[in-house]
Amino acid sequence: MIIFETERLLVRAYTADDFEDFYRLNSDEEVMRYIRPVKSRKDTHNFFQKILTDYDALPGLGRWGMYLKASGEFVGSFAVIPIEHSNKIQLGYGLLKENWGKGYASESTEGGIGYAFTKLGLEEIAGVTFPENIASQKVLLKNGFVLYDTFFEDDQEMHLYMLRRKTDH
Repeated sequence: MIIFETERLLVRAYTADDFEDFYRLNSDEEVMRYIRPVKSRKDTHNFFQKILTDYDALPGLGRWGMYLKASGEFVGSFAVIPIEHSNKIQLGYGLLKENWGKGYASESTEGGIGYAFTKLGLEEIAGVTFPENIASQKVLLKNGFVLYDTFFEDDQEMHLYMLRRKTDH
């Protein structure tokens, strides 16, 4: 199921056939440095199964695969998910290292914002980064987010960025 498209990217629900791509992304320590700890193959498989199950449990929200429209090549992952212990919804992404520096983070974030506001009808969307993750902070700022708050999650300082839907009046 296609979630949204951009000029170069297709973001769609994962299927069981996508596990190897998902594992390749989630087992790379450099890619995961600012996302979550790397998981074993078994733990990644369990997490992947939960993602597939959550498509029905959380309609419209989830973690999805990001693919090049031209070739179908796996680029990374994109998510629109709840922030734990909060009523806020966040977007996020992870890209395979070979796809860094190609504008896919900004392009997918722009598409995700459109999806969140248009399809989900959200009034605001969040982005969460580690203070050291300057690249993702630049992507958020480029897409109109503003630094809203600093909080701690498992003793780790995090930055919360917010973007409110523009109103016509």
